[in-house]
Amino acid sequence: MPVEARRGLVDPEAGAIALVRQCELLGLARSTFYYRPVPESPLNLGLMRLIDEKYMRHPFYGAPRMTKWLREDQGLVVNHKRIERLMRQMGIAALIPRRALSAPSKEHRKWPYLLRDLSVERPDQVWASDITYIGVERGYFYLVAVMDWFSRYVLAWELSNSLDAGFCVNALRRAFAQGRPEICNTDQGSQFTSEAFTGLLESERVAISMDGRGRCFDNIFIERLWRSVKYEEVYLKAYRDGWEAAEHLGRYFEFYNHERRHSSLDWRTPGEVYRQG
Repeated sequence: MPVEARRGLVDPEAGAIALVRQCELLGLARSTFYYRPVPESPLNLGLMRLIDEKYMRHPFYGAPRMTKWLREDQGLVVNHKRIERLMRQMGIAALIPRRALSAPSKEHRKWPYLLRDLSVERPDQVWASDITYIGVERGYFYLVAVMDWFSRYVLAWELSNSLDAGFCVNALRRAFAQGRPEICNTDQGSQFTSEAFTGLLESERVAISMDGRGRCFDNIFIERLWRSVKYEEVYLKAYRDGWEAAEHLGRYFEFYNHERRHSSLDWRTPGEVYRQG
């Protein structure tokens, strides 16, 4: 059932069944029910779309180079400070060659990177998680995914209109319904270093691995996933709102997991490799 249809069945005033339980019965994330677009002007939303597409092609572009490209190649009159602010708002680092949607927190503990020279040979040996930006007609959302490194299988994903840790924890809990990794790798963002996220991993006896700051290839497979999501789905559509984004992304991840064959997997699908090993 489409997301919008399921949402329409949820009745916040129903006293007999709690809202949380209604969402569970309908297979609808509670955060989805509360979607509200992040407000931004049409001009800035247009700029953010251009920035996102350019950055996916050239992730080494910082604010100065992005501003120059928008001015000279796109013919737009833009201020460097505006572009710097928008990139920061999108979570794109101006000077580091990778997306930085997850801003580090000085108060949170950091873990070492455990995947260097590690041979990943089976499903549920290593999972990875990351966040990317998704634009809609009048705002934007953040998308988190949990992926199995060996098979490229997307175990779980969530959309949120804010960068708090909750939606990342929800995605991780949903992923645990399918398996348990030996290692989980993320960046050093505050969502992933939060006590809620790392505590859940530790309670499941999962080793925690974190990228070095600014090292875009430490989590290379999920970076490739984002490229596929953007070019094969997001950039081909114009989502009206979070409901439509969720519905289309849900269909895409079903396609990605169970129909899209990968040359690196001997032309098998991620779902086949994850289930069969």
